[in-house]
Amino acid sequence: MVLLSAPRWLRSRLTDRFWRMQEVLKYARHFRGRKNRCYKLAVRSVRRAFVKSTKARREKKRFLRALWITRIEAASLEHGLKYPAFISNLLKSQVELNRKMIADLAIYEPKTFKSLAALAQRRRQEGFLAALGNGKEPEGIFSRIVHHY
Repeated sequence: MVLLSAPRWLRSRLTDRFWRMQEVLKYARHFRGRKNRCYKLAVRSVRRAFVKSTKARREKKRFLRALWITRIEAASLEHGLKYPAFISNLLKSQVELNRKMIADLAIYEPKTFKSLAALAQRRRQEGFLAALGNGKEPEGIFSRIVHHY
């Protein structure tokens, strides 16, 4: 058996257990205290860190969706529409933009967002007019339809 270098010779003599421990300790290097040196403590800390990172990836999605909704709501209120009315009327108008894209439009393309808000407002007015029918409410029906002009 010919070994060309000292590290390869050393690697052939050591057990796999050493390399498994080094793998765990590699992930624990940035931890404080004995957790980055002692294998027994490092295993617990690394496992816990991996579990937390997995949960954080799910929570990040929730957080970003809430952020997008907040941004859309603020921008739509500037144009006189509440968020639920804005989104529902966009869906009725067959605008297939997701919340991330609408939030980006609200920030970086305010004119485009204004046209989307006008589209939703127009769809809302058409819905009110269709609900009224000929413009008069039926006998005995009292509604709270507010005309936004």
